[in-house]
Amino acid sequence: MALFTTLYSGSSGNCGLVLCEDKYLLVDMGKSCRTTLTALRSLGLSVSDCEGILLTHEHSDHVAGLDTFLKHYSVPVYGRADTLEMLESRGTLPPAIDAIAMDGRREDVGGFVVESFPTSHDVPCCGYRIRTPDGRSMAIATDLGICTPVVQQALAGNDLVALEANYDAFSLHGGPYPYYLKVRIASDRGHLDNKACAAEILDLVQDGCKKFALCHLSQTNNSPELALTTVYNVLLAAGIQPGRDVLIQAQSRSKVSPYIEF
Repeated sequence: MALFTTLYSGSSGNCGLVLCEDKYLLVDMGKSCRTTLTALRSLGLSVSDCEGILLTHEHSDHVAGLDTFLKHYSVPVYGRADTLEMLESRGTLPPAIDAIAMDGRREDVGGFVVESFPTSHDVPCCGYRIRTPDGRSMAIATDLGICTPVVQQALAGNDLVALEANYDAFSLHGGPYPYYLKVRIASDRGHLDNKACAAEILDLVQDGCKKFALCHLSQTNNSPELALTTVYNVLLAAGIQPGRDVLIQAQSRSKVSPYIEF
């Protein structure tokens, strides 16, 4: 049995977890070490059972807790070469930690098989396709302004997809952010809005995927209700019934979300 959850997911911090056969992977660590350890303990998980930490990119909402964590625990870290080099230059990655660059290649991480793929963001960034020890597969993609053909190919054919639904376009453009930040977020190198997320999910459902986690929701420019409503409307218009035909779950910003089995 393979399970996915997020310990927290949003613009203030992101950390995904893939669990299978009592071993797990983390994807990013964007809140404090203490917050992350507390979340792991709430799930009954020990750091000693973590096979690796997959990093999407260098922004603080994805790596804020990493430096303190790695001072206390020796867990291998994986990511794009550019990301690892940047974090090493900041002192986030101690010299003794195994840091493995995996730009577009496949890597065995404990019993998991992990492959990275590039995403369109304003710094070098990637998503991950993960095959679990029991043969299930999932993909996670956050921090991307568009779903490129490479991303679409990586998301296709999985049992579960965790995809960014960062903002509602009306809320962003009518909201309090300064103009330059609105432009950045809405650009092809920014974040994915609810409609683009819904369109990609529709394609994936028609390709056979039935389980989805909506990740990295903005507190200011989105809400779980807005994101879910947008996705539901797109699916319903295509004759697909959420809750019956597919599972769509919006991940919590500040607490552990319910496991999704895949």
